[in-house]
Order: sequence, then C-alpha cells, then structure tokens
Amino acid sequence: MKVAGFGFRRSATLASLAEGLDRLETCHGPVDRLAVAASMRPLVQALGEARGLVTLSVADVDLTSVATLTDSRHSRQSRGTGSVAEAVALLAAGPGARLLGPRLISTDRRATAAVAVVREATTGDTT
Repeated sequence: MKVAGFGFRRSATLASLAEGLDRLETCHGPVDRLAVAASMRPLVQALGEARGLVTLSVADVDLTSVATLTDSRHSRQSRGTGSVAEAVALLAAGPGARLLGPRLISTDRRATAAVAVVREATTGDTT
C-alpha cells in the first residue's frame, strides 16, 4: 500500500496539493491513500474526495515521534518534526513503513508531499 502524506502552509490551495500528488504519482506510481495531520484535514479531505481516495488522519502529537529524511527548520519549529508530509505518510502507512524518497515541494512552495509504503513481508520456506 502506498500512502501520500501532505504538509502545507495556511495559504495552500487545493491546486497546490493536487500538483504535489500529481508529481508524486509521476515519480512513484499511483497511491492508495492520502494522509494528513488531524488539524490540517479539510483541504486534503477535499483532494481525496476529488480523486476518489480515502484520507487518513494522524494525531498531531504523534508527528514528533517519527524520524524523517528531511529536516525543515520551519516544520521543526511549527510541528516538531523535520517534515510533516513525510511523518504523516509514515504514520498512516503503519509499522514497518518506509519512505520512497524525501518530500516534494509544490511549485508555489505552499505544499509538500511524500510517499510511504508498507514493506512487503517476505515469505520463505525454511524446511
């Protein structure tokens, strides 16, 4: 399962997020779910409804518990994590998830997006 996580400024628009999702899917293929911090849900929910994707929310307090590839000073000061997009993607994807790369920034610089995937379990016969 691929989960696209989002972080954004108050001035972000639906177009900012849509561009971020389009860029992610160009790089990493289609996503299965969208993810966002609970306090930021309405805009991502609107994107999910427009694209027919389920939107998952993660508790804002949990953002500080996740190691991210990016360490944005702004994100660290405002949300306690190096990247909101990366953190929510990882948290929503669940235990064992990994990022497919660092976050992408929309061209208007108002939104960020990142993709996390759940690691596939390996099966093997040990007999």
